[in-house]
Amino acid sequence: MPHTRSHYAVIGKPVKHSKSPQIHSLFAQQFGQEISYEAIEVEEENVETFVETFFAGEGAGLNITVPYKEKAFALALECSPRAAMAKAVNTLFLDDKNKLCGDNTDGPGLVTDIKVNHSFDIKDKRILILGAGGAVRGALAALVEERAATVSIANRTLSRAKQLCQEFGQFTKMSAHTYEDIGKQQFDLIINGTSMGLTGEVPPVSAELIATDCCCYDMMYGDSDTAFVSWSKQNGATLSLDGLGMLVEQAAVAFTIWHGTNPDTAPVISQLRNLKA
Repeated sequence: MPHTRSHYAVIGKPVKHSKSPQIHSLFAQQFGQEISYEAIEVEEENVETFVETFFAGEGAGLNITVPYKEKAFALALECSPRAAMAKAVNTLFLDDKNKLCGDNTDGPGLVTDIKVNHSFDIKDKRILILGAGGAVRGALAALVEERAATVSIANRTLSRAKQLCQEFGQFTKMSAHTYEDIGKQQFDLIINGTSMGLTGEVPPVSAELIATDCCCYDMMYGDSDTAFVSWSKQNGATLSLDGLGMLVEQAAVAFTIWHGTNPDTAPVISQLRNLKA
């Protein structure tokens, strides 16, 4: 009997509330497939051992979520250009030579949700990104290709924002700030890439940053509005979006990498939205 790989999982901490198992099983149903996909919480010191054991067994594909995306990048022997640019990996798989490969589908997921699902064009827009962690790295790898007018990064630790500007500044006009020193400028697209929503908090920025027709986007999602989505609605953003669409879209890219088939995301987003309502 040939060895068949059929097991998929997402690892992170925390991870028990992940919707990824549901999303991937809904994708599989579109193609008449049955897959095994589970959410597994792994301690930081055990990540490397877990990944090795997973792929030594029946593991076919692994998603990586907060806070292990940069660790997964270090584990991958080969990375896609966008993962290499991001220095963060959220999708692991074995190539035909059994080599561990990494990709980052966060950026494509974010851009597709904003541009396709919500008809908001990123080109020539003034973008503000809040945070400078692994999630932001993944987003930047795709955002810089959209030819925005400017990209500003605000972070509690200025040095981390400056580091991202150094790495990605060759692709677009960028600036680094602390939350306090952004000033009076306005932005057309504000993306919250922090995990502050996990504790119901919002980055300490002024509502004056929200321009006319601004889209505010939180990479986090929840069963009700995140703190950042509530903040943006209260302060007049034209579009206030959470990261559920991004989650589904990035999962679709991962699904395509693993299975070679491109799932339809719209019914899956709709089903998950209806479950939230």
